[in-house]
Amino acid sequence: MTGKFSLCVLFFGGIALALLLALTLGALVVVGMQGAEAGALTSPDWRALVFTLEQAFLSAALSVLFAIPLARALARRRFWGRDTLTSLLGAPFLLPVIVAILGVIAVWGRSGWIADAMGWAGLGRLNVYGMPGILIAHVFFNLPLAARLILQGLADLPPERWRVAAQLGIEGRALFRLVEWPAIRASAPGAFALVFLVCATSFAVALALGGGPRATTLELAIYEAASYDFDLGRAAKLAGLQFAVCASAALIAFVVSAPVAASPGALTLVERWDGRSRASRIGDSAIILTVCLFLGAPMLAIFLRGVVGLDDLTGVVWAAAGRSLVVAALAILITLTLSLGLAALIVALHIRGARIVARLVDLAGLLPIAASPFVIGIAFIIVLRPVADPFALALLLTAIVNAAMATPFALRILIPAIRLAHDEHGRLADSLGLVGLTRLRVLYWPRVRQPLGFAAGLSGALAIGDLGVIALFSTPSEPTLPLLMHLLASSRQIDAAYGAALVLIALGFGVFWLFDRLGRP
Repeated sequence: MTGKFSLCVLFFGGIALALLLALTLGALVVVGMQGAEAGALTSPDWRALVFTLEQAFLSAALSVLFAIPLARALARRRFWGRDTLTSLLGAPFLLPVIVAILGVIAVWGRSGWIADAMGWAGLGRLNVYGMPGILIAHVFFNLPLAARLILQGLADLPPERWRVAAQLGIEGRALFRLVEWPAIRASAPGAFALVFLVCATSFAVALALGGGPRATTLELAIYEAASYDFDLGRAAKLAGLQFAVCASAALIAFVVSAPVAASPGALTLVERWDGRSRASRIGDSAIILTVCLFLGAPMLAIFLRGVVGLDDLTGVVWAAAGRSLVVAALAILITLTLSLGLAALIVALHIRGARIVARLVDLAGLLPIAASPFVIGIAFIIVLRPVADPFALALLLTAIVNAAMATPFALRILIPAIRLAHDEHGRLADSLGLVGLTRLRVLYWPRVRQPLGFAAGLSGALAIGDLGVIALFSTPSEPTLPLLMHLLASSRQIDAAYGAALVLIALGFGVFWLFDRLGRP
């Protein structure tokens, strides 16, 4: 990157960085200044902290523990539909949280399939509210994510290792210890930390399945302090505590994770000679089938009850769906603006030799993972209230917060593509004097188009299904579709809630498919 083009990258990237810092650290400072007399942590604060750490640790541990045998089974088995199944492991991540919660309740709730089976067997019924329900929901969401990361680590192993192991007759526990464990050791801590971060900032799961004050997470406590009590001091104190917890988890993961080599993708299947015994085949098949049932049963329950509930939908549902689409469109636009500016800035700094600065900017791009969206929302209320009605701007502000939350994921998608484009043809573009829009069109667009479409689809799907900061801004008379679903379920209109869930799934996956498809040549 040279000349005017590089200056433009530095300018717009600097603006994107400043905006992201303002939305995260700046919001925390604004709220903290409003409640400077917060005082020490109270007993409810300590309970929220302990429960947050406990449920996040258990959720991450269970997700990674179950993901290891699943990843091993997928890594060494060839069967029809394997690639499709591996791709579908990302589906729960795109599934709106409130929809997945309804599915979990339909399967594991007091009147769900599992509870009916347990009652028929004389074992009593499972209480899905509280810690058990939160763990089930979090494992449902994060087991596929952890499995994909560990599967990627196994795919990174050079094929020569498997050939040498086969030639030396290494099998069973020795093969696991000498060949597979180093790859799992490299990827599992990062997967654990990522799941821990997601669960530590959980809101909708704790809201719907918490079951009382004993199951309150820090994120839910921040919402209650801000929305019900408008105690900004306590909200800022809890937000700072949550930020410290998440930052510590990210730092620990960085220290304990071993470096992982670049890989062509998790779908790569390397020739292996282990696990060919009948017992191994039966064990791997049982693991894959069990996980498919665990993940597929809630989705099937949503579909079956959603089809019945479609008849109960009214115009209110379609109006809420329209608001969700507006939030998704705005979030996509803002996410791409922030992530493209930051990604280009990071690559430009790296090319210029300022690698430490590039690393710091990259770390700054991850700040939204540790930030609370409710603190950002409260900061908007504090800043805008003297000059405008923040609640009248509910959809725009919700889109901005969702865009900030999606930016770290978009950065991880876009940075490798921009860097690869420059590494392959950057010098040739410099020698030809390509600058400005011509450089963008010829050099970067062919490489960035597909990941850009994927990032846009991911951002839109996450925004359209968000039940978070919209609960702070929106009124019950003008909700988005996820908030309306929560209101319907809370008022015992269960069939209508499942019908709205089916519509929300169609919208979320439709938005993702549309933009992902537009990004493909």
